[in-house]
Formats: sequence, C-alpha cells, structure tokens
Amino acid sequence: MMAGATSRSMSELLILNEREVEELLTIPDCIAAMEEALAALARGEVFNPLRGVVRPPNADGFLGLMPAWRGGDRAGWGLKEICLYPGNPARGLDTHLGAVLLHSPDTGELIGVFNASAITAIRTAAVSAVATKLLAREDAKTLAIVGAGVQGRSHLRAIPHARDLRDVRVLKRGDDVEKAVRDADIVVLATSSREPVIRREWLKPGVHINAVGSSIATTREVDTATMAAASLFVDRRESTVNESGDYLLALKDGADVQIKAELGEVLIGTAKGRTSADEITLFKSLGLAIEDLASAQLLYDKARRDGVGTRVDF
Repeated sequence: MMAGATSRSMSELLILNEREVEELLTIPDCIAAMEEALAALARGEVFNPLRGVVRPPNADGFLGLMPAWRGGDRAGWGLKEICLYPGNPARGLDTHLGAVLLHSPDTGELIGVFNASAITAIRTAAVSAVATKLLAREDAKTLAIVGAGVQGRSHLRAIPHARDLRDVRVLKRGDDVEKAVRDADIVVLATSSREPVIRREWLKPGVHINAVGSSIATTREVDTATMAAASLFVDRRESTVNESGDYLLALKDGADVQIKAELGEVLIGTAKGRTSADEITLFKSLGLAIEDLASAQLLYDKARRDGVGTRVDF
C-alpha cells in the first residue's frame, strides 16, 4: 500500500444484461414506477437537466448522456449513456444501445450497470400507457400502432394495460396509415420518420395520440394541423421546448401550439387531463433520465431480492 493511502472494501456492482432486464422490468411494475417518478418530478423532487449530445462530424451515430438525481424516499443518482445509430435495424440491432448507471445516494458509489436498450424500450411504452390511462377516452377500444420496430412491439405489450382493447393494428412501412388510423381511438407513433406520418383530416374526434418516435428538434411524426388542434401533454416542458421537432416545427410553421400540462401535473392533480369526449389529446414523449433512474432502482431492488444478475467487486 502506498504511503498515505487508506484501505477500503470494494463495492459490489450489479450487472443486468438485456434478457435479465426484460424479465425483471415487467410492464405493470414499470407503469407504477413511471407514475411515481413523473409525480416526483411534478413535486419538484427531481433534478433532470437536458440531455447532452455528442455529435462527431464523421460518425454514423451520436452519443446521448442523460443524468438525473432524485431526492426523498427513493433518492439516487442515475446516468444513461446511449449511442443512437439510425442504421442499426438493417444490421438486426436496436437503434439505441448503451447502459444505465445507478449510483448510491449515500456515497456516490456505482452500484448498478443495466442494459439501456431494454430499459428504454420498456419504460417508454410504460410512460405511454400512463398517458393513455390519464388521457384516452374511457371507452377507447381500437389501437393503431404506426411502426413495427422495437418501440412498436413494446407499445403493443403496454397499451392494453391502460384500456380494454378489442381491435389492435400494427402498421409496417408501406402500410396504409390513413385507413388504419381513421377509426382508431388510440394512435401510437413509433417510427424513425423525419416527416409527418399522420394528418389531421385522418383523425376522428376524441382520439388520443402517443407520439414517441422523434426525440430531436429536426424530425417529427405529427403534422402541424394536428399539433394545433390537439390538447398537448408532455413529459417535461423544458425538454419539449428545446428538443421536440413535433412542437418546434409546428411553431416554425406559424401554429399556435400550447402545452396544456406535464403528465406528472395531471397525476398529482395540479392540472386537468381530457375535458370532453371529442377532444383530441396528444402526448409528446421525449424520454427523461428520471424514467431511466426509476427503472434502474426498480431493477436493482428486484434483482437483489431474486438473486438475478452478475455481481462483481468494483
């Protein structure tokens, strides 16, 4: 030992791979965790700065960094580091690949490293289920999912936990979107499109839309007319006005688009959700670091309880 150094025991690090995350992070448990996390955000118990993005000029993708701190009874530090490669589906890979890091709130020690692709897919769909529970008509029966990739499949599992569905349609590239969404009560947009994939005239009164595919300021899935006509709900205002192409490009087109509320505000009762049967409600999802932190905390607790995962001295 070097002079002046102090001895300390090594911390135990829990590692969960993609399969283990998918087994432990069940949709019902994740929905409950997302409700709790979004409510904590609305109560001011969360520090969730805007994501940082590293874009080298010659790289095929980019690196996103999403840190968060949560206080109160569920205190903790989280960081998602994730590479986004749009060309990955052609290679049989998810577009989002990386890790969610969980740190102790007491010492700052790294205590968990979890597969971020699986967490992102599940928690994004769980948040959409929360939005659907809060905003869709109670009698909503028909679901149309535009996009058959990772997020499309995850939403196919999650949305039925929010409403008793009788008709579900999943659209692949090239399918007739207009025909599928015209009588849909709930529409999920989970594409990689840079341009709108739906139009206002295709949508019936009272529809609820979850727009999850675009998370950057230069792409959108929702046309300007729909953005202007809908009651807009978001995961977080600051993220929306800085990062959402659906919102920013509609403003650029001259539309008067107002954010009605954050989901957390509806959850804690400081804002109202749907106010009429014919109202079009739209949840614009960007994904928040607090959602990844809450998922990691849930995974850590379940893995320790069930003896799942790999443990190493770190």
